[in-house]
Amino acid sequence: MRIVRFSPGPDAGLGSDPLFGILEDDGLIHVITGDPIYSGIQKTAATIELGKVRLLAPVIPRSKVVCVGKNYADHAAEMGGVVPEEPIIFLKPNTSVIGPQDTIVWPEMSDRIDHESELAIVIGRLCKDVPIERVNDVIFGYTIANDVTARDLQQKDGQWTRAKSFDTFCPIGPWIDTDFVPGTQKITATVNGEIKQSAQLSDMIFKVPEIINFVSRVMTLLPGDIILTGTPAGIGPMIAGGTTTMHIEGLGELTNKVSQR
Repeated sequence: MRIVRFSPGPDAGLGSDPLFGILEDDGLIHVITGDPIYSGIQKTAATIELGKVRLLAPVIPRSKVVCVGKNYADHAAEMGGVVPEEPIIFLKPNTSVIGPQDTIVWPEMSDRIDHESELAIVIGRLCKDVPIERVNDVIFGYTIANDVTARDLQQKDGQWTRAKSFDTFCPIGPWIDTDFVPGTQKITATVNGEIKQSAQLSDMIFKVPEIINFVSRVMTLLPGDIILTGTPAGIGPMIAGGTTTMHIEGLGELTNKVSQR
């Protein structure tokens, strides 16, 4: 099923607070109670059409966003590195998360901000040292992410924290798909309608089970944590005042505006 988080608007009769719901194929959203990661999926009688809501980031990461670097061989090569022997991980703050159609704000410190289209895992339960054969037990679902990066600052600093951590630098959405199974689905990124990245999820060096096993051996994962699984080759600058769209077959597309500098 597809889990959305949305703002219903003042005329919907559903209050003013963000809500969660189940998005059906016909575009109807069935409102559910509470946060489904914490309270389970419980339908209410209320419904609303997708076209009448504003979609928000589909998960509220109360703790952290864990990222995997250089997880596609072609991207490792374009960054001037070799294929890593084990996952390279780093963190983005939860304050970097925004939703579909939200604006990526260009920081005054940077002259270049890049797109990085990625599959995102949403963790559904507290877990540590997860065996590979049990990773599906801790996955709530999958969504799409854009690991926005201030490339000039990454090169200047020689590490990734500042370049990856600005507010608005982790768009995710448009929903969480609890039935999605990563395989050979195509992943792309477009900038102002021009395709810049194109690959298959099967091109990942470390697959989802290996990633969760590795990360959970390093740190405890909490419900609502997000893991970004890496980006393929083709990373490049976004355009001030333009739009970027990240797409994964079966998961939809995530479009965001980019602010003026």
